[in-house]
Amino acid sequence: MQSKQTQPLVVAISSRALFDLTDSHNVYEEQGVEAYHQYQIANEETPLAPGIAYNLVKKLLNLNDQRAEPLVQVILLSRNSADTGLRVFNAIQHHGLEISRAAFTQGRSTQPYASAFGAHLFLSADADDVTQALNEGIAAATILPSTVSANSGGDLRIAFDGDAVLFSDEAERIYQEQGLDAFTQNEIAAAKTPLTGGPFKPFLEMLHLIQSQFTAETSPIRTALVTARGAPAHERAIRTLRAWNIRIDEAIFLGGLEKGPFLKAFAADIFFDDQRKHCESARQHVATGHVPSGIKNVESANSRKTDIKT
Repeated sequence: MQSKQTQPLVVAISSRALFDLTDSHNVYEEQGVEAYHQYQIANEETPLAPGIAYNLVKKLLNLNDQRAEPLVQVILLSRNSADTGLRVFNAIQHHGLEISRAAFTQGRSTQPYASAFGAHLFLSADADDVTQALNEGIAAATILPSTVSANSGGDLRIAFDGDAVLFSDEAERIYQEQGLDAFTQNEIAAAKTPLTGGPFKPFLEMLHLIQSQFTAETSPIRTALVTARGAPAHERAIRTLRAWNIRIDEAIFLGGLEKGPFLKAFAADIFFDDQRKHCESARQHVATGHVPSGIKNVESANSRKTDIKT
């Protein structure tokens, strides 16, 4: 099938999202920078175990086996120095990951390099870097701790929340400020008016371009919308995706039910959501990225500021 894709999907990922750096991070937290430096050098040849987002990255890179020209490029962004970062590069080679580009910032924010590399998606364990990336217009999420097993299926499965992730938070604001009845009435009235795109719309568009190179039956990527919306608020979400001319493979309208079990049923390699309560449910079952976007996160940030002042 013909594709309009002219550039690869660029994914920037932090070393703590890609590999399990728990032990070395504990050394840093408990003993300081110098002890961390010595620990990393002493363990330079000890392979790092896969982290939360490792399976996602592995499957993304496997997409390059499908075409002569690369479909995906993965960039490593790390707050390590080049010296301590050598262990990370050794782990990349050990696991056979086709990652050749990286930026090591020696403790500084990695976010500027996500922009410089032209990243469509930025995944990090550092919430501040993620927030900065979102402010720069990059789809970004904080990878949350999880002990779930990776999805062993061959295809890549990515699930998204709707409001404040794929869509803007314009409808969510009505729900938070005026309640469920007002939200429902607004969505019925605006059912044929497409929602504005949210921070993850461009990333979904890039996935759609890759999918367009395959038939629906042979595509190595499967996407899902997993939303707390239920009927009748479902119609506007469906019509929005139709207006964008974006393919979504599965849509799950939960009407407020807990999301975790449904994400497990979908076998998501990762799920993106703006609300912490949904992320907490999700990370018990699948790898999860918190997207600090929308009104709920503005409220949380304001609450933290108030707590600090009081």
